[in-house]
Order: sequence, then structure tokens, then C-alpha cells
Amino acid sequence: MTAIQIAIAGNIIDFGANWDFDIENETYKVLEMNFAVCDYNEFKNKLDKASKILYIGDNAGECVFDRILIEEINRPTTYVVRGVPIINDATHEDAVQAGIDGVATILSSGTDSPGTILETCSPEFKEAYKNSEFIISKGQGNYEALSKERRPIFFLLKTKCNVVADDIGVSNGDIVLKGIDNNIPNLK
Repeated sequence: MTAIQIAIAGNIIDFGANWDFDIENETYKVLEMNFAVCDYNEFKNKLDKASKILYIGDNAGECVFDRILIEEINRPTTYVVRGVPIINDATHEDAVQAGIDGVATILSSGTDSPGTILETCSPEFKEAYKNSEFIISKGQGNYEALSKERRPIFFLLKTKCNVVADDIGVSNGDIVLKGIDNNIPNLK
């Protein structure tokens, strides 16, 4: 559970929503916070059955925090980055610099959008997404793009705007581990 909180703490590194943050202070605050939504038991149960993970990253600085969770999960993982730098979203270079290449395969989504908008993603990413049995999706942009999808997705984020907070049913500034309806067969 602590590795999940650490990954969420990294979600404060978001120049699109917040230019003024103290990463050290914010990390300690998140580690002391209670989750507003915590689907941990479902997360753990689904993770225990998954043989491989698709982990959709968010911002460049978060890669270091994400690596801790990937190491803790200890399963074959594909870490997804943006095709090009958008705001401060993670790219292949950022992931390598954080050491992600030592714990996961790095894949570009191919999109130049701040969220993983499937229509704009590469065929290679779409194939990996379609065949994923367990997906971790970081950040608000990815939540906005993927929250209506019918896939086994768990969203890890700190809410940074009222629109997303209201959609999830939490307060702005809350931390969230939210699974979406995963009782849908994987249509291939």
C-alpha cells in the first residue's frame, strides 16, 4: 500500500495543474493522508491473477516514484510514456533517466495529447492496451481520457481540479485508488 501512496505522491509533479509545489513536503503529506477512494482489495485481487501489467505513466518526475511501485509489483510490466513531450508528460528519455528500463519495457503511446486518448494512440499501444489484463493509469489526464473505458483499469491520482474531483465524488486534493467496472469480458 505504501508503494501505491508513493506513486500517487509523485502525481503532484504536474506543471499543467500546479506550478508551485514542494515535492518533499507533498510526499510526506500524501503518505499521511487517507484515501478518499481506495479499491485496494480489488486492486490486490486482480493483481494477484495478472501475469503482466500495463502501467500508463503521467508526468516526467513521477517516473522515479512509479519505479518503486513497479519494483514492488514484481511482474512483467510495460510502462507507457507519451510520444512527444506535452507540458511535462513523461517521455522515453524521462523513463530511462528514472531507471524504468531496468524494471519494465518502455512503450510510447504515440499520442501528443496530455491524456491517453485512444483514437490518437499508435497501433502498437492500442494492441498492448487491448490485450492487457491489468492496467494502472496515473494522473488526471489519463483518468479523463480512460475513465469511461470498459477495461480492467485502476486509476492512481491526486485530484487537482474540481471537475475531476466531482466526477470521482471526492474533494479537490484527495488521493484516489479507483478501479472501474472490471466485470466486462475482454473482447479481442
